[in-house]
Amino acid sequence: MLLLLGSLIFLIILIAWFKFHAFPALILTAVLTGLCAGMDPLALLKSIQQGVGDTLGGLALVIGFGMLLGSLLADTGATGVISQKLLQFFGVERATWALAFTGSLIGLAMFYNAGFVILAPLAFSIARQTGQPLVPLAIAMAAPLSVTHCFLPPHPGATAVANILEADLGKTLLLGLFVSAPAILIAGLLLPSFLKKIPSAPPKGIFPEVQTDGKAQPPFIICLLAAILPVVLMASATISQMTLPVGHSLRTFLTFVGDSNMAMLISVLLALLFLVALQGQKIGPALDKSAGSLGAIAGIMLILGAGGAFKQVLLDTGIGKNIADQLTTLPLSPLVLGWLIATIMRIAVGSATVAGMTAAGIAQPLLQGTAVSPELMALAIGAGSVMCSHVNDTGFWMFREWFGLSLRDTFRTWTLMETIVGVVGLLGVLVLNMLI
Repeated sequence: MLLLLGSLIFLIILIAWFKFHAFPALILTAVLTGLCAGMDPLALLKSIQQGVGDTLGGLALVIGFGMLLGSLLADTGATGVISQKLLQFFGVERATWALAFTGSLIGLAMFYNAGFVILAPLAFSIARQTGQPLVPLAIAMAAPLSVTHCFLPPHPGATAVANILEADLGKTLLLGLFVSAPAILIAGLLLPSFLKKIPSAPPKGIFPEVQTDGKAQPPFIICLLAAILPVVLMASATISQMTLPVGHSLRTFLTFVGDSNMAMLISVLLALLFLVALQGQKIGPALDKSAGSLGAIAGIMLILGAGGAFKQVLLDTGIGKNIADQLTTLPLSPLVLGWLIATIMRIAVGSATVAGMTAAGIAQPLLQGTAVSPELMALAIGAGSVMCSHVNDTGFWMFREWFGLSLRDTFRTWTLMETIVGVVGLLGVLVLNMLI
């Protein structure tokens, strides 16, 4: 515990006090933490390389193609068209409701990282059109993505936890919807109303303002289909895996096109066709212009990789698991204990998926001989797995860098939002436990 706290304090001092860039600060902290924990130096190097590789291996293409798609949607005016329709339906004064609603729908089918890069341009566009501060809109967008990611199958983390606990996926999904609703209302709609004065300075060029110069804008239905195509492809893959046998040709095809990386690539290509070529523009110059936005995420990618390295070192030292093992002796309700173990793992290693799966393995024996529902235990662990997101979580750095917040303000917004989701989720689980 002392080593974990010391490493976090050291990292915060480097960034906040000495003004280190987050990329070298994270790597330096990872190295010193591993050495202080007694890791073999060569094993430490391997751990850092694995952390960077695993993190960017799952993020690089999604973020890269997502950035291209977002830029194409912005450059062609599609994002503006979608945001105008959302504002017309919900009203300008309820712009956060528009983003929370959209985030909930997209979050049901899309992984968090992919949903984030798809919806971020909408937050920027609505902020420009309404003049509202960016941070509340960003939180309204991110909260439902986080809620669906941790509570609802078929998201990988939620599904893995349910499988370890031998919980019924359908029942977990149904109960998870009841837990998700208050979490989204409080974290995604109530919290943003208190964040209006927090400043943001997004990286220059990440989503530049588009001047239409009187050009005809593409039809709304085409804009909407271009934006939600990744959701449709990923959802199709998930449904096929739940309904079709292994080896079925349609399942294989949908799994291929519904992979997050492939879905984003296909969406970029079709956006070029329907939003550029069929609108009378040349594909080459349009793609080249959108690709110019990739430079804005280079620093973000390095920070995410370094965050993955820090997370992997903490995981390989066994700090989190050692702490969690000690918690099983506490005289607490199994549901509260499962949530607490997941919370400690989340604080220790950063990854919500790792925290959830580790906590499920530790908490699974606690269910034996009790009347506790494995579905509710899965939801309690899911709630704990998002608690207290901080500097060893790649989601923390994505939010900070994308919207240009200070370290302090990221704790006041993103970390607070994730903690509210975790606490409200646990309360919802305990209420359901009394009712069923």
